Amino acid sequence: MFTRTTPRVSRFTAVAHRGNPYEQRENTLASIRSALRAGADAVEIDVRVTRDNVPVLLHDATLKRLWGHDRPLADLTADEVWAVTGGGVPTLRDTLIEMTKDTHTARTMIDLPAVSAVPAVLATVRDADAMERVYYCGNLAALRAVRRADVDAEIAFTWTTLAPPHPELVAELRPRWLNYRFGIVSSALVERAHADGMLVSAWTADTKRTMRRLLRAGVDGITTNRISALCTLIQRETPENQ
Repeated sequence: MFTRTTPRVSRFTAVAHRGNPYEQRENTLASIRSALRAGADAVEIDVRVTRDNVPVLLHDATLKRLWGHDRPLADLTADEVWAVTGGGVPTLRDTLIEMTKDTHTARTMIDLPAVSAVPAVLATVRDADAMERVYYCGNLAALRAVRRADVDAEIAFTWTTLAPPHPELVAELRPRWLNYRFGIVSSALVERAHADGMLVSAWTADTKRTMRRLLRAGVDGITTNRISALCTLIQRETPENQ
């Protein structure tokens, strides 16, 4: 169980946004493998459920943008998704297996856009014995459902304003992380969150200038579409990755 006195992580967390989308199609096993090869400490994935309640990796509600099929995911079974995408949309189960291959130690950050996915996602994580390697972000309703179902789940609470989240909300969710849009992050904001016992992550930073500013502000993690650039910058500016 995470508490308000959670200490800072011992090393910085470089989070690959949907894998390595500049190199491979987002939210695919190929994209995840690419991110791991680049040195990602964690991979952020978007998870929705099919009509037959199978968690799969997809950001959008339909297959239109990535796969050219203007059909809602919620109208398709997992087998139908597999057929129309040529097996391109992985299940969460297969993804969690992939994340442990070849002694990978990277973690999985699951973004939950809908509360309806929560029961099946948590069940899949439990069945894969991946509870210690998974943490969650997403909309407030989904995170509330996660916390109600799992008192020990690690939560990265996305917050988009300079004002701190209300203490009652923090007490309800008990997040380990505050997950901020990169543009509003400052040293003062990071210091305040640390004083309250929470870690700070920033999304989605894709320029080296922004990454460097966030590192100097003291954030504990950065989510990026350019994981290779971030990992290279970390090696140059923080050799011990602390």
